[in-house]
Amino acid sequence: MGYKNRTIVTEFLLAGLSDSSDLKSALFVLFFIIYSLTVLQNSALIVLISHDVQLSCPMYLFLRQLSFIDVCYSSSVTIRMLMDFVSVKSSVSVAECSLQMLSYAGFGGSECFLLAAMSYDRYVAICHPLTYLQIINKQTLLTLILLSYIGGFLNGFVQTGFSFFHLDFCENPQAIRHFYCDVIALIEISCGDTRLNEMILFSLVGFIELSSLLVISVSYLCIIIAVLRIRSAKGRRKAFSTCASHLTVVTLFYGTIIFMYLRPSSAYSPEQDKVIAVFYTVIIPFLNPLIYSLRNREVKNSARKIGIYIKHE
Repeated sequence: MGYKNRTIVTEFLLAGLSDSSDLKSALFVLFFIIYSLTVLQNSALIVLISHDVQLSCPMYLFLRQLSFIDVCYSSSVTIRMLMDFVSVKSSVSVAECSLQMLSYAGFGGSECFLLAAMSYDRYVAICHPLTYLQIINKQTLLTLILLSYIGGFLNGFVQTGFSFFHLDFCENPQAIRHFYCDVIALIEISCGDTRLNEMILFSLVGFIELSSLLVISVSYLCIIIAVLRIRSAKGRRKAFSTCASHLTVVTLFYGTIIFMYLRPSSAYSPEQDKVIAVFYTVIIPFLNPLIYSLRNREVKNSARKIGIYIKHE
């Protein structure tokens, strides 16, 4: 019966965050400011790390990639959301929808793997400080970054392919109860058998989450053991301070992703999902550069130097 009622879908209707025109105006202003600051802050970090020789160590080169991913990840969702706040009809073509899904799933997966690579970098820096630059050399750095992007976009291609070629829709246009093209929202509105899609999504997201979290957990377990062996309290604080920012970012990002995708189906709520999605696609990319820069002396010194240079110019 599902195949008999199948319709060729050419566009989708996005429900958005709100139906109220007044609230839409307020939300547009709020998220436009947050998005502008996200792009500005992350771009500033990229410029600082690219132009300051003192920030050329692997930790900051990883951070530069994280800032780039955060800009792209946030842009893949926020730009469309801002457009829908000022549009009469929030429709999106199948091509636009698939491109958005590929972008946010690809960059989201890349961020998972990159955060795992960054935790390995912190492990080597603290547990093997004398051979740090030999282990995390230029080739290793580029390999870890490249593997992060490859793993992330394999995730994006699989999610997108199974969403648009293995789901049946019975209406055109089909209404998505979300503010962007999310794979879970598409599965919910499908009129066919979605068990294969749900199994692949759960397995894929579960593999990415668990494999990257395993690397992070093992790295930090080794870090904790190494730090506890340091006799001076000052040395222990210094060692932990180098990991505090990364650990905060990991907790925020992975916590929301796990809650979003690895819940039982009975716990799904469209409105709750929207709030969670706003947090990890809009708020976290805004917070990351703040978390990494506010307590980082090298980044603040670099910003001061560039500020003084521009003033003299």
